[in-house]
Amino acid sequence: MVCIAAFIILLIVGIFVAVISIFRPKVGKRYLKILKKSWSCFGKRVTLQKCETGFGDDVKNSILSGVALRRPQLVKPFSVGIEIASILIVVITVWSLVEGAKAGLALWSLGTCNVKHASSCSLGAEVCSIDDNTEAASPINYIGLWFSDWGEIFGAIPDKFRSWEVSSFDFAGISQKRNVEHYDAIDIIDPGCEVCLVSFKEQLRTGFFDEKSVYIVPFPIQDSNGNFKFRNSALIVRYILASRQYGEPRDVSEDVETVAFRILRRIYLEKDSENRNWQTVFNEYYSTEDAEVELQRWLKDFGYHSDERTAIAELAQSSQINEYIQHNNQIVTNNIHAKGIPTMIYDGRKHTGKYEAN
Repeated sequence: MVCIAAFIILLIVGIFVAVISIFRPKVGKRYLKILKKSWSCFGKRVTLQKCETGFGDDVKNSILSGVALRRPQLVKPFSVGIEIASILIVVITVWSLVEGAKAGLALWSLGTCNVKHASSCSLGAEVCSIDDNTEAASPINYIGLWFSDWGEIFGAIPDKFRSWEVSSFDFAGISQKRNVEHYDAIDIIDPGCEVCLVSFKEQLRTGFFDEKSVYIVPFPIQDSNGNFKFRNSALIVRYILASRQYGEPRDVSEDVETVAFRILRRIYLEKDSENRNWQTVFNEYYSTEDAEVELQRWLKDFGYHSDERTAIAELAQSSQINEYIQHNNQIVTNNIHAKGIPTMIYDGRKHTGKYEAN
């Protein structure tokens, strides 16, 4: 173990030696000579052969020589300590390599290096993460969760090689315009997600909704405990889906945009009387009761009569809308393997994070 640990340390030190050798070439030459000897011993050890060079013993003896001269009685304890330290260095190095490989595979297959908390991965796309708050109650639980992460990673690898077809998914969603029968893009968003707001603005600015027929899936993000990430997202999604299910106001025919889309547009783009963005108001200031009163006011603004607004409020709390939300959740988590929102499907690919025009 000593020679393996020494080889690892030499590799790390080599980063600094490379810089020093620019100014002092002799240092680099001496380092390469030691590294070659270390590599010879390392190669033997990892293939379970006897190290013929004695490099490990040389390292150990050079450390112990000073101790032997000053405190001979401490040679044996120091020798044991060196062996333990060597084992720890090797174990930590192997663990780091495995964790690095895991993070790299997760980033490639899932779009995030952190399987449980996608938004904490600075290398991944900017998203509102779908968090897994399952905590390990014991070392056995931790091992189980660690292997479950690998299961998710390997389960998502086939997604990198598939062709993503919009017609393969039967989401409950909405469209921007009325009477649309064919879609060539899916956009999964959460009304409370700040990244979704930025993505939505960019889609409007670049004409994404004009170029493509987009099926928008309102999706209130829940963690593994069933808690919603944003305070009133679930209620907003219920009203959006309920207005789609109920239909457009009976006395309004000239507006080509659906009321469901207009609710979403107002959430993301418009402000209240105090110049606060509506998304911020719903996320930070409104209780559930306040949010419902405001949504009812919006329905009135969009042309619904009193009886229609009552019907939509009842539909929003119905088992039918519950089933729509659960159905969408099932597809997003199990079929698409999304770890964060927004997630889009178009041009045969899955796109994670805020929209960026090509």
